[in-house]
Amino acid sequence: MNANDDTDVESADVAILGGGLAGLCLAIQLKQQDPALAVAVLERRAHPVREAAHKVGESTVEIGAHYFAHVLGLREHLEREQVRKYGLRYFFCDGERDLQDCNEMGVSRLLPTPSWQLDRGRFENFLGERALELGVDFRHGAVVRTIDLTDGDGMHRVGFEHEGAGHALRARWVVDAAGRAGLIKRKLGLAETNDHDANAAWWRVNGRIDLDAWTDAGNWRTRFQPAERWKSTNHLCGPGYWFWLIPLASDSHSLGIVCDAKMHPMEAMNTHEKAMAWLRRHQPRAAEALEQPQHRLQDFLFLRHFSHGCKRVFSGDRWALTGEAGVFLDPFYSPGSDFIAISNTYICELIRHDFAGEPVGPYAEVYQQLYFSFYENTLTLYQDQYPVFGHPRVMPAKILWDYAYYWSLLAPLFFSGRQAALPVLSRLRPYFAEGRALNLAMQALLRDWGTRDAAASLHGARAYDQHSLDWCRRMNGALTETLDDDAYVARTRVNVAEMRQLAAETLALVRSKFADIDDHGLDALLQGHDTAAHAPMLPLEWFETNLDPAQAGA
Repeated sequence: MNANDDTDVESADVAILGGGLAGLCLAIQLKQQDPALAVAVLERRAHPVREAAHKVGESTVEIGAHYFAHVLGLREHLEREQVRKYGLRYFFCDGERDLQDCNEMGVSRLLPTPSWQLDRGRFENFLGERALELGVDFRHGAVVRTIDLTDGDGMHRVGFEHEGAGHALRARWVVDAAGRAGLIKRKLGLAETNDHDANAAWWRVNGRIDLDAWTDAGNWRTRFQPAERWKSTNHLCGPGYWFWLIPLASDSHSLGIVCDAKMHPMEAMNTHEKAMAWLRRHQPRAAEALEQPQHRLQDFLFLRHFSHGCKRVFSGDRWALTGEAGVFLDPFYSPGSDFIAISNTYICELIRHDFAGEPVGPYAEVYQQLYFSFYENTLTLYQDQYPVFGHPRVMPAKILWDYAYYWSLLAPLFFSGRQAALPVLSRLRPYFAEGRALNLAMQALLRDWGTRDAAASLHGARAYDQHSLDWCRRMNGALTETLDDDAYVARTRVNVAEMRQLAAETLALVRSKFADIDDHGLDALLQGHDTAAHAPMLPLEWFETNLDPAQAGA
């Protein structure tokens, strides 16, 4: 086809630029929503891609896992071909040789709502096959050359090369799912920085990294029994950084250093040799494991200033951005697939409204406002918080708070299918506003606590088991409950009351150590809250003086 010859121009209802995780999932979701919709996906890379593909976003948490398993109906593949995740697990140490000397936080048993570790190559190959089965025009090895938005007849036009020839595609909708290449983002100048200045270096190796085999000391193997640590997304956390270990179903392991750019310069880790030298200083036991000959290096990549915003992601002119082409937060709590799920669902709603003959502009504005609020509120969990990431007492409290915030508001909204239900969202507005205010104050309090508390230098060897906390099991399990609107709003009210309770207990704990610490507005937010009327949420025994080494793991 000649892209300049209108007689050879093809047409589609929706053109998706990028056939990675975000683009292929969107294509599948659109075809499931409306099988008659003509959807075309243009992907630069040829398929099938190799397994253990060199991409971030291998760890899922509740929203993303629910999206893949139930919204897209892919649970059978996840159970059969991917690794069922044993939660997020954290070790708070720096320079320790043996992890049994570190405070550890995770679950001894799986929480009710599942998640998975994704071999991205294997998963995207499967998504490509599934998209073709549904009738998606999936063209891999296609390179987009031009994008003309609304080229005069109300249609967008995309010029691309495929199989050595020029092609053109006219589409009513165009969605940028091209990752950091950001095709529409670059064309329209939509890139926007944020104040979260962090860098990352990551690589893959052959074989499984089994943390349970790292030491025979004490009761290392049993303090979280029967958990299988290697199946977790493991975080080795120190001041200003964390190091991930994620198992892949292709018998590979994903590894990465993420750090505050001010505390750990990228120049110290921008090659594999430098990254390993950095690891020997900060996490020597991990470095020792990785130096075993069976763990052959597969690849290496680094990225500066990975977190970014976007000026616009949804337009009434029938274009949109999803995945990393839009916004990207931070991988610490694995939110990447969550935000793909949320943005793709909003895009599906916009396209549904459009093909139903409804005006799209007002919905695009409202959905974008909601999406940006989710992004901005979640960003507060990471921004300026890296200095306390290795703190053995502050971080368990922070992680409990961050989970409670996520399970109370954003996760239930997506699970219940209400993220675009405007009448219900109007009723929820005061609870989301209160949750946001509580979270801002709590992040500031936690940061101050970590700055003032010298306990980060102490050895603890405590085991913080989230499964032992009733409210963690209950909030996590409640995500899959089916409620009518009134019951859902009532449960959100209870969730926010529990957030108040956790905030009040945390503030009291911090004041017991630092009576003069700034409350950052929490006293006003907690006015009238009766702590005694609620079940305790913060396990105070977690925050007492660190145990003697002889009591490690108790």
